[in-house]
Amino acid sequence: MKIIVARNYEDMSEKAAEIVVQQIISKPDSVLGLATGSTPLGMYEKIINIFRLRKLSFSKVTCFNLDEYIGLSQTSKNSYYHYMFENFFKHVDIKKENINIPNGNADDIDEECRRYEDRTASLGGIDLQVLGIGRNGHIGFNEPNLYFEAVTHRVKLDEDTISANSRLFPSIDDVPRYAISMGVRTIMKAKKILLLASGVEKAEAVYRAVKGRITPGVPASILQIHQDVLILIDEAANQILKVN
Repeated sequence: MKIIVARNYEDMSEKAAEIVVQQIISKPDSVLGLATGSTPLGMYEKIINIFRLRKLSFSKVTCFNLDEYIGLSQTSKNSYYHYMFENFFKHVDIKKENINIPNGNADDIDEECRRYEDRTASLGGIDLQVLGIGRNGHIGFNEPNLYFEAVTHRVKLDEDTISANSRLFPSIDDVPRYAISMGVRTIMKAKKILLLASGVEKAEAVYRAVKGRITPGVPASILQIHQDVLILIDEAANQILKVN
C-alpha cells in the first residue's frame, strides 16, 4: 500500500487524473472501475481537460461503475447513471456499449447483480479501480457489517450513508434505502486500486482503513492486503493518519 498526500483537493484531483490517463496510455483497452460522489468530480474534470488537450481516446476503454441506487430511473438527476453521463461520459469519446452501470430499476435485482458480476468477469476483471471512502469506511456501497460481501449484491444502506447523501436530495426521506454494489471480492480482483479521500470528515475513516485491523466493520480495511493500492488523500484527510 502506497500513500500520497496532496496539498489540497485540486492537487489530489490532478494527480488522480494523471494516474487514470497513464493507465489508458499504457493500455488503450483498459477496463476501468469508476466511482461517484463529490470526491472524484475534480478528477473527472481534469481527465476531460486532458482528453481535449492531448486527444486522448477512450474509444477502446470499458468502464464499470461501482454502484447504483435501487428504485431511481436513469433519467433521475440523483441516479449515478445521470451523474456519470453529465460529469464524464458525454464529454469523452467512450462508446456507449462499453459503459456498464448497474440497473437499479431492473425487474429482478438479484438477476441484475448476477449479470453485472458475470459481465465484469467476462472481460478479465478490472485493470484500475477508482474508489472513494465513506465516513463509515465503506467502499462502493459495501457497508460495515459482520462479514465482507463477496460479489455484486443488493445492499441496505446505513443511516450514516443516507444522512451523508441526503445533501443531494430534496430531503432525507427521498434518499433510496437500497442500492446495487460491487462486492469486496470483485473490487479486490482489480489489478490496481486508487482510493481517493478529501476533507477532514474523511480523516478517521482513512486512518482506520490504513492503520486499523482488517474487519468488515471498516470495509476499506481489506485494501491492506491488496498487492497494488495507492491511497491518494489531501492534507485535510491526513490529519489523523499524519503521513509525512
